[in-house]
Amino acid sequence: MTRDLTDAARRDWLRLARTENVGPVTFDQLIGRYGEASIALAALPDLARRGGRVSPLGVPSLSEIEAELERGARLGARLIAACEPDFPASLAALDPPPPVIWAWGDTDLLHRSAVAVVGARVASASGQRFARGLAADLGAAGQVVVSGMARGVDGAAHEGALATGTVAVLGGGPDDVYPSEHRELHARIIAEGCVVSENAPGRTAQAKDFPRRNRIIAGLSRAVVVVEAEVRSGSLITARLALEQGREVLAVPGSPLDPRAKGCNDLIRQGAALCESADDVLRALEGWRGFGEPEGPSFLAATPGDAEIDALREQVFALISPTPVTRDDLIRAVGAPPAHVLAALAELALAGRVEFSPGGAVART
Repeated sequence: MTRDLTDAARRDWLRLARTENVGPVTFDQLIGRYGEASIALAALPDLARRGGRVSPLGVPSLSEIEAELERGARLGARLIAACEPDFPASLAALDPPPPVIWAWGDTDLLHRSAVAVVGARVASASGQRFARGLAADLGAAGQVVVSGMARGVDGAAHEGALATGTVAVLGGGPDDVYPSEHRELHARIIAEGCVVSENAPGRTAQAKDFPRRNRIIAGLSRAVVVVEAEVRSGSLITARLALEQGREVLAVPGSPLDPRAKGCNDLIRQGAALCESADDVLRALEGWRGFGEPEGPSFLAATPGDAEIDALREQVFALISPTPVTRDDLIRAVGAPPAHVLAALAELALAGRVEFSPGGAVART
């Protein structure tokens, strides 16, 4: 599936990726079913109607797409589509990969071995010192350090790895600096490292963007190290996504008297490797065999006809509740060919009747 895009094909690819209700799962299915973004765009109105949508689907105009591309070009950022040879292999191996990313800075870092270091925003001074030192030691060992440029542990990790290579994954666009006090850090990462975002330049991060950001943090990395985390925190979401992606997960132990240590201690209790130094991370990475080649969209194996999807759609919808269920579990419950079930899900998603989580589970809206 790897190929270069013409300018027209790139605009269509981005336009499909920015369409209402088209997330990574639905995008992957549409490209697999139709082969080209332009053909999928033409099919969208009918697919959404068949899924049960009454109002028109929100599809960005070509002028809106041109404006996004121009904003990125003015920044000096680069749009990389999931089908292109320069798309990071670690992200391409995800099921499914993000359709596009904006990369601003040294994009060569996206192709090197990387470790994510994440943790609490309201981190202790010792936690920040540990994260900074760990990142410096990992960088000295040849690892790129990935984090989310948040306050606390994230910022300290970036600072520790600036000299050797660091990647910041943002929830908003590549130029959305949050928190504002990290404006100088953001500028230094662009100059010495790389900023990555799934969202358009000029976009301000919303709460729903951070789980997708966390998925990319884990996806760019061979291992994720959690330094400090309370029981309910974004860092633990990143760790869960890393486990789902087959990455290594490590946690720094802490005092049971500090609530910021509870999430890490629970991770260790559940089987995460204990991390006291960069050596622990490097040992966890021994024997790494690289990221597997993505299998490609499942539709390629057997593309169903409209009548086959019509017969399944409501049966599939009836099995979905507000509690997320994995696509594999749903396919087993339906007992139909995977391509048929996934095609029905794509139509239901376009209609806004179901939605996918960053990990690919599906639930009723």
